[in-house]
Amino acid sequence: MPVPGEQGRHKRSLLREQAYLSLRDAIVNGTLAPGEKLRDPELERWLGISRTPIREAIARLETAGLVQTMPGRSTVVSTIERKAALDAQAVAAVMHALAVRLAVPVLTESDIDAMVAANADFADALDRDDPAAAMRADARFHNVAVEASGNHAISVALETVTPVLRRLEYQRFSSLSGRQSIDQHERIIECCRRRDAEAAATATQQNWETLTLLDGSSDPD
Repeated sequence: MPVPGEQGRHKRSLLREQAYLSLRDAIVNGTLAPGEKLRDPELERWLGISRTPIREAIARLETAGLVQTMPGRSTVVSTIERKAALDAQAVAAVMHALAVRLAVPVLTESDIDAMVAANADFADALDRDDPAAAMRADARFHNVAVEASGNHAISVALETVTPVLRRLEYQRFSSLSGRQSIDQHERIIECCRRRDAEAAATATQQNWETLTLLDGSSDPD
């Protein structure tokens, strides 16, 4: 078949991903606050890229529930709706538990070492009061089992619900309550070492169920 006529396809995809990550992180850490309007000219100046990849990134953010388009076509950062957060938390807890249940029988020593290293980095980030680094380390910890599970559908489901939960994680990892996760991770690792898939899955689900809602969250209409 002939080569498609579209030019720069990979470059545009990269720009879209970069725009998505920059906007997502700014929303998660509160730089872009709930209710704040996202204006294309301002975003173009900030990100240094054209409107097209920005609009594509915003469409992805809207699917993830981080922004919403209001009547008149203005785009604003979403507030944290209590029901949406609880729904996302429930799905994430179950999906991560399933990933661990599937992964435990096939986890290698290298996988477990990666979990130990990620938890050490997580603890270090909390000691440094760096919630962004703590979130990255926490994601690395849980992604070991997600990848080892071999179930792509789990990754797809988590991609949908995780962006909403990142805002809760940032708040949790900015407070002393986040340190509870260090011991919870160690419990998960211990169960994985014993090849106790059910205990590891239960510990993982409990870990995800410890997320709490932000003070500024609101109930759905």
